[in-house]
Amino acid sequence: MHLFLNNPVRFRIVKPRKTKLGDFRSGIKDEKPQITINNDLNPYSFLITTVHEFAHLITHNKFGRKAAAHGVEWKNEYSKLIFPIIEMKQLPADIERVLLNSLVKVKASSCSDVELQRILMKYDIQQNDQLLLEELDKNTIFTLNNKQYKKGDLRRTRFLCQRIESKKEYLIHALAKVKLSINKYE
Repeated sequence: MHLFLNNPVRFRIVKPRKTKLGDFRSGIKDEKPQITINNDLNPYSFLITTVHEFAHLITHNKFGRKAAAHGVEWKNEYSKLIFPIIEMKQLPADIERVLLNSLVKVKASSCSDVELQRILMKYDIQQNDQLLLEELDKNTIFTLNNKQYKKGDLRRTRFLCQRIESKKEYLIHALAKVKLSINKYE
């Protein structure tokens, strides 16, 4: 609560976006800065994303536009905000452990930190027909965003997948939630 009381901000919970969990926008002219958080996050993802965005707000208030979006100043503010939450010992042990590890080298987002994202996903409400891309065998046909792909080789944290319709190749995150396709193409 102290973050809200000490940092005037317009805080909005919004419909899910495909490319981000949260967002910070500095205020234009006399407007308050704004933080938005997706409404479909589990409580732990919601908390960590909120802290992430408040770190942007505090960094902006202290350094203005001089500080890089996920630069040293932001990393310091994020660490200052997240560490007391870890110390409270109210988080599940697996999240606490991964969060502590993530503070060694803070990533730009929880999605960039594959280990943290994997642990946080355990607390999502599961849909029966969804799987993680990393769980599928190579050459399996799957659907993502109503498009069919064929799973290829792993490239660090993403799989090189071929879109069935166009034959174009795309890198898709290993932790993407996908559905097995009913139509099998060769």
